[in-house]
Amino acid sequence: MTLIIIAITVIISIMAFQKVELLYKYQFNAYQILKRNQWYRIITYGFIHANWDHLLVNMVVLYFFGEALENYFNYYFGAAGITYFFVLYFGALVFSTLHDLRKHREHYHYNAVGASGATSAVVFATIFFAPLENIYFMFLIPIPGIIFAILYLYYSYYMSKKNVDNIGHSSHFYGALFGFLFPIILKPQLFQLFLHHIFNF
Repeated sequence: MTLIIIAITVIISIMAFQKVELLYKYQFNAYQILKRNQWYRIITYGFIHANWDHLLVNMVVLYFFGEALENYFNYYFGAAGITYFFVLYFGALVFSTLHDLRKHREHYHYNAVGASGATSAVVFATIFFAPLENIYFMFLIPIPGIIFAILYLYYSYYMSKKNVDNIGHSSHFYGALFGFLFPIILKPQLFQLFLHHIFNF
């Protein structure tokens, strides 16, 4: 499933690089969604990226964490694992936009693209299953997953309030939150497993 999502995203993003009209038609725009009922945008924006760097970062993160998460889902949910992975990814695409959907409902010129909300969900769902496993920040610095998660949430929340750059920090925050809660919603007893990992450090 991870490789399929990556392949589709890369193909659509490349098409959008070459045809700007695709970017304008399928990017997230709360005004167009709510005022003109273009609800498809709450999914399609996640398959379009601003540039090659944006695309590469999201797809590399998705590749490494997506493969691990698929294994966890298959182990804990059996045959339903692939379906749940699919629901997690697309659910995160939607959930991570809800804050901005309300905040920017009157802002015609506010647009967003990229799979960051969904990839954040994949990362945090993976951390949920292995909270003490190291995550290599910038591919170099090892940080226990749970520590990385706390710092990431704080940074995303703080930057979303400052609103000083063109990065969708609120999408990162809510996508991450969705990813962490999703396994608990599916199987509440898994939270005990999470606590077991934390308290047996």
